[in-house]
Amino acid sequence: MSLNPYDLYDTRSLLTEEERAVQDTVARFTDERVLPIIGDAFDEGRFPRELIPEIAELGLLGSSLPEEYGGGGLNSVSYGLICQELERGDSGIRSFVSVQSSLCMYPIFAYGTEEQKQRWLPSMARGETIGCFGLTEPHGGSDPANMKTSAKKDGGDWVLNGSKMWITNGNLADIAIVWAQTDDGIQGFVVEKGMKGFAAQEIKHKMSLRASVTSGLFFDNVRVPDANRLPNVKGLKGPLGCLTQARYGITWGPIGAAIACLDEVLGYTKERILFGRPVAATQSAQLKMADMARRITMAQLLVVQLGRLKDAGTMAPTQVSLAKWNNCRMAIDIARECRDLLGGAGITTEHCAIRHAMNLESVITYEGTETIHQLVVGRELTGINAF
Repeated sequence: MSLNPYDLYDTRSLLTEEERAVQDTVARFTDERVLPIIGDAFDEGRFPRELIPEIAELGLLGSSLPEEYGGGGLNSVSYGLICQELERGDSGIRSFVSVQSSLCMYPIFAYGTEEQKQRWLPSMARGETIGCFGLTEPHGGSDPANMKTSAKKDGGDWVLNGSKMWITNGNLADIAIVWAQTDDGIQGFVVEKGMKGFAAQEIKHKMSLRASVTSGLFFDNVRVPDANRLPNVKGLKGPLGCLTQARYGITWGPIGAAIACLDEVLGYTKERILFGRPVAATQSAQLKMADMARRITMAQLLVVQLGRLKDAGTMAPTQVSLAKWNNCRMAIDIARECRDLLGGAGITTEHCAIRHAMNLESVITYEGTETIHQLVVGRELTGINAF
């Protein structure tokens, strides 16, 4: 019996029947709907928003939230598999779903009132209301405590001033989950499109995540009613809790990108003849591809266990940092090696390796750079904060 080259340890056998069904459904969507258009969308610098209704219909928005709020009630491993299969198509598609689900729907569910949940979550699950997450600011993203955006209480309202940068979905969004400094610590607010003084400006000239909308958000005396404040959390615990949810999905996503690159290069090196034999028949190519399979296998085992810990309620943020660090590094290295094995053809978006490599430059950076996650693990080991 031959092994699956993309799952050498048969991690799929560790999944439940429901988890396998989720993976198969999203894999089919990626194959049939994402892959045929994503190369052109990347070239055009266009997010394929025509896919949003189908993504929503499949139940991929807020998939882990309770069904009473429009979610799918799926477990964490299922959500991870969704991220893996979507990123096999493109990081921009997975980023859209991650932001909507983990960074926007989750904080409303975890920190919001019942009225806020009923008002926004069902329409977000249907893809009718799109969200973005405003935490990172222009002066730097790795130190969120150094936040400049402020919210001052004025009667029954809050007045927001400041700006956010590198915001996925920014110009698509109907609402923004915005974190701001108040006299009572950092708090979260649901800022609605059309509120006076609130503007989003799309960031152009990107060489990464081109099939994704990235924006700056600007707040000039934006008056937000207290009913839009998320009342059940204060301090950095709020946004960092959201980031842990999203980072968990990111630990799975790059595996899909790496599998896509390996799949492409396996086929290419068997067909390309150099010096009288297929490139795949050379020791150097086999060593490289064997190493890719090794690293993908290690990443798969890592995330399945991480998902089981999350579902058991015992997952620690440091464990998420370790997996994000390992799996993003794994995927970007594989994408670059695959680009090399493709030769000159590897620099065009007719092949996926260069697209995934460029996208992963963002994925390895956002929601905690590699260095930040290394320091999180170092702090866990030594008990000393070296930030």
